[in-house]
Amino acid sequence: MRIAIIGPGAIGCYLAAVLTKGRHEVWLLDKNRQRQAILEKQGVTVEDSGNSWTVAVNVTVEPKDIKAVDLVIVGVKSYDTKEAISRAAELIGENTTVLTLQNGIGNIEIISEVVGQDKVIGGVTNLGVTLLEWGKVRLAGKGETIIGRSDGRIPVQMRALREAFNSLGLNMRISRDINSILWSKLIINVGINALTAITRLANGRILEFDGSRRILQELVREATRIAKRKRIKLIYDDPVAKVEAVCEATSGNISSMLQDILRRKRTEIDFINGVIVRQGQELNIPTPFNAAVVDLVKTIESSYSLAVS
Repeated sequence: MRIAIIGPGAIGCYLAAVLTKGRHEVWLLDKNRQRQAILEKQGVTVEDSGNSWTVAVNVTVEPKDIKAVDLVIVGVKSYDTKEAISRAAELIGENTTVLTLQNGIGNIEIISEVVGQDKVIGGVTNLGVTLLEWGKVRLAGKGETIIGRSDGRIPVQMRALREAFNSLGLNMRISRDINSILWSKLIINVGINALTAITRLANGRILEFDGSRRILQELVREATRIAKRKRIKLIYDDPVAKVEAVCEATSGNISSMLQDILRRKRTEIDFINGVIVRQGQELNIPTPFNAAVVDLVKTIESSYSLAVS
């Protein structure tokens, strides 16, 4: 299979390494020439349970070097989705499938506007991968990846994708209701990511303090009210208990949003808690806790140069 991965972040680099090792022709599409040169020279290194291994990868900043592929995996930050998929038009052929494994809600729709809904598969991944530095990642856990189409169909390309991933130990399954999966993952991120970014605490620590735990619960309750109004069936019965369980299970993890804050980068707050605020406005459902954390995270983003060290 010919595969192009847009975005050499944690998930992008890890999948590039595993799929290349599995003898697929894999290309990483970057937009940073300095990073491209480093990846081209050093390859991708994966740390896994105390061991590490390195794979040479194909990497370019020019889509024309890759041409049309069988599968495009989109792994950029959600705010870069439209620019990234538009720039990658040369990768999309008549039989190309585009898989998004990004955080938040809205990426399927953005990609569909550019390539057409029939080509797009949504997905969430619970792979625990941390980017240590350019081209170096650490695998903390091999969680499953769930994929599906918005219309619930399961075409042959999707089954082939599942088999290719599973054959390499990348646990993948197909859902006929990917919207429920996406919202179920969104609500977990709503409860954890912004709160860890604001407090600068690892996932498990936010349960240790009464104040942060109460805010987590309210963030989740607001998001759950939105999901219920939209008649979205979540994959768990008690959202608050589920989010708290995820915090405990990933107690030492540094969330992706906190990693962005620590690196003084833009976060995906608009595609996580921001979704809840916008949906609440449309449905006339108050979301004061989500609105507050959106404002706080945006303030942190805008004031990196002013922060007291």
